[in-house]
Amino acid sequence: MFGIEDPGIYIAYLAAFGCLLFSLWYGIAGWNEEDGEDEGSINAQSSDR
Repeated sequence: MFGIEDPGIYIAYLAAFGCLLFSLWYGIAGWNEEDGEDEGSINAQSSDR
């Protein structure tokens, strides 16, 4: 398959594909989540000045 005989290469391809799927899932799952801590700290710093 693809001219690759070494099983280590298959494992590397599977690991890369698994990372791709995980990153897609993680990005879609947290797409519109607001992080209130960052907004509060920015406002607190700007109001102290």
